[in-house]
This record gives sequence, C-alpha cells and structure tokens, in this order.
Amino acid sequence: MVSPTMITAAVGAAFSVLLTPFVISSAGFTSGGIAAGSIASSMMSSAAIANGGGVASGSLVATLQSLGAAGLTKAATAGVVSAGAAVGAAAGWVARMFIR
Repeated sequence: MVSPTMITAAVGAAFSVLLTPFVISSAGFTSGGIAAGSIASSMMSSAAIANGGGVASGSLVATLQSLGAAGLTKAATAGVVSAGAAVGAAAGWVARMFIR
C-alpha cells in the first residue's frame, strides 16, 4: 500500500513542475523580456538601484528572467521537483496529524 504522504509528495512534485513556468511568466519574466508594470519590473528596478544602475549577473532577477526566456533547465526542473515533493510530503504529514 502506498502511504498518503508519498501520494501528497508525488502530487506536490507534479504540480510544482506544471505551475512554475506559469508563475514565472505571470510575475512578468517573459520570453520577450521583463513586462512593464509587473512584479518583475519592480524587482529589476530595486536590483538596479541597489547595484548602481545595473542588474548583477547571477542575481535572482537575472536568474528568473533567464528561466522566463528559455524555460527551466534540467537542473532547475530537478530543484523544483525536489522542493515540490518536500512541500507535498510535509503537507500530507501535517494533514494526517489533524485527521487522526
């Protein structure tokens, strides 16, 4: 028998992979660049002010824009799946504690 925690971990992993690209593009990190008036543009503005006018390579803004433009790499997908599975497993464990 498969444990409920394993099921919620699998669901968390699947949903995280499906939702991550949607969330990144909804925030304004698109294939055409950062969308005007979006959360991404606010982040970019803050990062540029903090760095004296430019966005640092490897920063959160630069990484999210790269993911928005090119999609998730294999390494990023693995990280998203791992995080989603961990959150799903934790949610299943917590829910099981309340159901008892």
